Amino acid sequence: MRQISAAILAGGRARRFGGADKASLVVGGARIIERQLAALATVTDDVCIVSNDPARYAALGVRVIPDRIAGAGPLGGVHAALVDAAHHGVIVLACDLPFVTAALLEALAIEFGTADEIDAVVPRSSRGLEPLCALYASRCADTIRRRIEAGNLEMRGLLTELRFKELRPEGVASFDDGSVFLNVNTPHDYERARAKKLN
Repeated sequence: MRQISAAILAGGRARRFGGADKASLVVGGARIIERQLAALATVTDDVCIVSNDPARYAALGVRVIPDRIAGAGPLGGVHAALVDAAHHGVIVLACDLPFVTAALLEALAIEFGTADEIDAVVPRSSRGLEPLCALYASRCADTIRRRIEAGNLEMRGLLTELRFKELRPEGVASFDDGSVFLNVNTPHDYERARAKKLN
């Protein structure tokens, strides 16, 4: 196991999905959160779920932690994850990414471990940077707290204050069939995910 921690952010309100628990949607015979936990288990044994509803995930046997700063959206979830982490590097995953692979997580960990003095490793997909499928140094919690206190809650805005290494599309091409960053934000997205043929 690499000396990194990980967190799944499961505290969103899923407004575009009618308030559904996106983490518990079933894709390929398993809940999204179960698929993510299986991938994370290959790279770390320090995993938590960030949610203000711990009972919902109690049966998974993973510790569930609440936001430390209420009402800050995904940025607040990242902050809670970094403060809680046992290790310096922390993989952060949004709970609506059913096709995240162990290979991608391993690549994030390797890049973080080989780059000196960086705050994060962030992959870039065809739609841009993916800050909710990335690895952050735990020290970024202070920067995030300051941004939250200033009312700056936009995730990509955080990157303007960090020294980060970009994992370019060509760097993930060998283990991405085009769906690794597919997120389930709407019922239409969910149907697309369910229709995908899994290897």
